[in-house]
Amino acid sequence: TQSSAVVETILSCCRPQYHSPLAARCYSHGKQETDEEFDARWITYFSKPDIDAWELRKGMNTLIGYDLVPEPKILDAALRACRRLNDLASAIRILEAVKDKAGPHKEIYPYVVQELRPTLSELGIPTPEELGIDKA
Repeated sequence: TQSSAVVETILSCCRPQYHSPLAARCYSHGKQETDEEFDARWITYFSKPDIDAWELRKGMNTLIGYDLVPEPKILDAALRACRRLNDLASAIRILEAVKDKAGPHKEIYPYVVQELRPTLSELGIPTPEELGIDKA
């Protein structure tokens, strides 16, 4: 009767409504970042004068997560951030990560170290090889 019609109306309003998902295509319509813009973005990130240890680690984890070996100029900025933070362990870990990231391409890591040699000398940062921890 009338009360059952009211209850049915209330129940129909409260029932979960299931809709089939709409097929949607997500295409990137944004501007593609150039290599130079990518490098500049990361150099700026690591060059922040007030960068803290968490931001340094977060940035390096993100950077190492990409399908690339970071350019020496980006690593230079990251190593200088390590020096500002007085964090030798992170500096050495960055070099280890680069060596690991280079994988089977054995020529990449020596090239990176060669390019970073002036910075490593200036900042007093030894390589893992100089410390003997590359054999552990």
